[in-house]
Amino acid sequence: MRFFLVVILFAFLMQNFCEAQELTANSQTSGQQVPDKANTPSTASQRQDQMAGMDMHKQQTSRNAHSMIELLEQHRISGTDAEADSTALEMLMTTKHGWMLMLHGLGFFADIQQSGPRGADKLFSTNWIMPMAQRRFGPSTLTVRTMLSLEPATISDRRYPELFEEGETAFGLPIVDGQHPHNLFMELAALYDYRVSERTLVSLYAAPVGDPALGPPAYPHRASASENPVAPLGHHLQDSTHVSDDVITAGITYRDIRLEASGFHGREPGEDRWDVDQGKIDSWATRLTVNPGQNWSFQSSIGELHSPEVLFPTEDLRRITASLMYNRPLRHGNWASLILWGRNQSLLDGNVGNSYLLESTLRFLRKNSAWTRIENADRTNELLIGENPLPPGFEERYFARVQAYTAGYDREVGSVARLSGAVGAQATWYGVPDVLKSTYGAHPVSVTMFFRLRPF
Repeated sequence: MRFFLVVILFAFLMQNFCEAQELTANSQTSGQQVPDKANTPSTASQRQDQMAGMDMHKQQTSRNAHSMIELLEQHRISGTDAEADSTALEMLMTTKHGWMLMLHGLGFFADIQQSGPRGADKLFSTNWIMPMAQRRFGPSTLTVRTMLSLEPATISDRRYPELFEEGETAFGLPIVDGQHPHNLFMELAALYDYRVSERTLVSLYAAPVGDPALGPPAYPHRASASENPVAPLGHHLQDSTHVSDDVITAGITYRDIRLEASGFHGREPGEDRWDVDQGKIDSWATRLTVNPGQNWSFQSSIGELHSPEVLFPTEDLRRITASLMYNRPLRHGNWASLILWGRNQSLLDGNVGNSYLLESTLRFLRKNSAWTRIENADRTNELLIGENPLPPGFEERYFARVQAYTAGYDREVGSVARLSGAVGAQATWYGVPDVLKSTYGAHPVSVTMFFRLRPF
């Protein structure tokens, strides 16, 4: 029943936005009709909206930005993250009273089946929707944006199954072999950009809930992971801060080089996924991003997280990440890839965990997508405890490394109300270290079948 409610709500939001977009499009193409009050611009504001809509339409159909500064001013993904200039993004756009209104999102309705002693089965939905508004004031651009997710309702028991995954808590216990849902409010943010010159951009970002300058774009927003409904195993070593509290970021961009610094609250979100958490700014991050060409984007970042885990409140972490993104537009599709390294170091005892990820998604012949994700991630001894209370004096330590290999395919099956639907499946098999074979079996496998919705 929850899945039907989510589909209806998702479609309702998209439908209403599309109706506004179609009204704008009709007003732009009404030149061949008899002018009347309904479709003839009678004020300067209406004419400006009409011209802005045509400009944005040209920008959308060009499929990419022409420079890193132009890309950053669009703010098409969460936080202040950057991607390759050529990366296309499917979204709905219209104009109203000088504001550019945009909407994009993603919804998966999935069934997962896993083998082995720790395997589980579940029907669930991962989803998010991002409405945003943007307006220019001379050399300045103001953007307000929110990101919402219904995962607190569409993922029961505060997790969905994922073998070898760990991070955060459910009902006071560590989540093991599962991934937590996102909060209802994944982002609430305002962004201000000022063009100092044609080649220089200064930016400010403030968010009660948002994404600091640490890591690459989070997995829900990466083109290289666009068809995969499941989180990476290395999520909590790479990009888990994308839903942090009380984030402030300042950045400067010169040509194709960007330097940023952030302050934020380091504690992970609480188990109540319907509220907005708060906390003092006690953590920091800095990131260097370089886009050396239209198809490339490199970032390196470092940050210190104060007391991120509720089960280990005295432990601070240092996180380091580096990633290289490649995007190549094709005649009837697109190819997006990412190589990512993420590292956590405990500032309490020096324990270090590393994760390595390669993911790639190929869209071809307009309606088809194939993808892979290959991971090599360190795991902690929480895996041995399972979903049980931590014993007195327990010390969390990285002690084993797991490999995960995923391959998937989906195909567009139709569209309605500016929503495209696809049916697909993926399979994941694992490299299990000897110390964990008695717990997980030698060859566990996970299979996920899903239906996907996205605006187009």
